[in-house]
Amino acid sequence: MTTQNDYDDAPRPREPKRRRPLRTTVLVLLGVVLALAALVAGYVISLAVAFETRTTTIEPAFPDASTRPERTAAAEGAMNILLMGSDARPGESADAGNPGEGSADTRSDTMMLLHIPEDRQTVYVMSIMRDTWTEIPGHGDNKINAAIALGGVPLVVQTVETMFDAPVDHVVMLDFEGFKGLTDALGGVTVDNPIAFRSEGTEGEEFQQGSITLDGESALKFVRERQAFSDGDYQRVQNQQLFIKGVMSELLSTETFTNPVRLSRVVNEISPYLSVDEDFDAVTLGSLALGMRQVRSDDVVFFTLPNLGVGTAPDGQSIVVKDDEAIGRIAEALDQGTLGEYVASTPAQ
Repeated sequence: MTTQNDYDDAPRPREPKRRRPLRTTVLVLLGVVLALAALVAGYVISLAVAFETRTTTIEPAFPDASTRPERTAAAEGAMNILLMGSDARPGESADAGNPGEGSADTRSDTMMLLHIPEDRQTVYVMSIMRDTWTEIPGHGDNKINAAIALGGVPLVVQTVETMFDAPVDHVVMLDFEGFKGLTDALGGVTVDNPIAFRSEGTEGEEFQQGSITLDGESALKFVRERQAFSDGDYQRVQNQQLFIKGVMSELLSTETFTNPVRLSRVVNEISPYLSVDEDFDAVTLGSLALGMRQVRSDDVVFFTLPNLGVGTAPDGQSIVVKDDEAIGRIAEALDQGTLGEYVASTPAQ
């Protein structure tokens, strides 16, 4: 006869709950990711707010739509940005009113057309000599830098669009004083100076030939100087190109993009000296920066609008004579989206 074991009715101990280390780890990682995403979002928003609130909007920036050229299908997706530098020297006011309106006190000492192809892998920067003698719509022939005094930024845009029969998408004006803060925010800008020279003035500075690093004050002198050169504005334009290339080299470096403090300083230092068209907002700038994330300094190509040298205007003033044949070729290249081919096949001037 079988008897029941006394232990059969004893309660069995509960099995310990299985731990879920994987689930816990995932939750922790998710929390970290969300926290980092929130920090990054907050940082990006702070940069956008700084840009939006500290820059000046050019109103108006463009001429009447009926006067503007249309972009061809071949050039669809490309972007043309007109960059102008204004220089209020010591003793002059940096505030000449709304740059969108004509003013005798407003001048543009530097003019560059930035062309960014659709693939956003290259940037072409074309300097236009400020004394280039050309047609200014509604005002006859004059130096191109007279356009801003005669009709503000819209007339400058119309003059450039008329010259190349290509649309300007955005306008950026930079006061030269902004170079100082930008240079210091980057920790200095290195350029390969082709010619040793001493800047003019009571606080002149010696610039040695070769690789030199500029701080804020020396950068201003470097981009301003023209009296020290036998070819005057020609060398100044080249020096400005060298400086901007040095700036872009620093801006496009991993040291800048991976250093939030440095990047924040750059945005905060340069924004008060920038005037932009109303559509060139933080979203547009961010989208452009994202598209150009693979661009490095070697992908930025500088050249000067070809010309026929120095001449004399009918009224006796010294001018730079434009090369209509070269301008026609550049206009065709912009129209067909082949500016890179033009630059590669044309000797630098």
